[in-house]
Amino acid sequence: MVKVHYFFDPMCGWCYGATSLVEILANMGEFEIAYHPGGMIPKRAIEPAFRQHILQADGQIAAMTKAHFGDAYKARVASTGEFVIDSYLPTQAFMVGIEMGVEPHTMLKAIQQAHYQDGKALDKPEALQALAVTLGLDEATWKDKMAGAEPAMMKEIQESHRLMGQLQVSGYPTLIIEKDDKLSRLPHSSYYGRVAEWKDYLTNLV
Repeated sequence: MVKVHYFFDPMCGWCYGATSLVEILANMGEFEIAYHPGGMIPKRAIEPAFRQHILQADGQIAAMTKAHFGDAYKARVASTGEFVIDSYLPTQAFMVGIEMGVEPHTMLKAIQQAHYQDGKALDKPEALQALAVTLGLDEATWKDKMAGAEPAMMKEIQESHRLMGQLQVSGYPTLIIEKDDKLSRLPHSSYYGRVAEWKDYLTNLV
């Protein structure tokens, strides 16, 4: 089995755009994905001027990747109400979901869809708890595990940053394949919107 290192952030629009490519990779038995969350945005309210930049960037991502940005999400970004982004709590939820038996790509995709399609406020624990329930996870167990998961999440992000420095990774998403004791980057951005060709490319790698 060939290992692929995936440097990502659940609140990264381009990572959302790459979801279909990562899903193909995750469903191919020849590959094992090591997920490295980056902690891109510590919890903060996004000012109105930057929200316009987000919407413009999302339009570009949608055009290139064919990813769908939901009306509820776009309305939330464009609204006059508070719009808070937090990479850390969703990353914590991602790790707890995996611990409770959800496949990593399934957990990440669910978080991304809750944010980018349904416009859920994922800086709030109750929103992530509701998401966990829709995935069939036990609510009481989820609350218990989330309550103690922050130290492990912070350690995971610190380790990701260490690896990013070592491998000269400067942005998300980045996919690095580890094969025959060599590391090389996968040109995933060349396959945005071209899922079948991406699968053919990966098949030829192994």
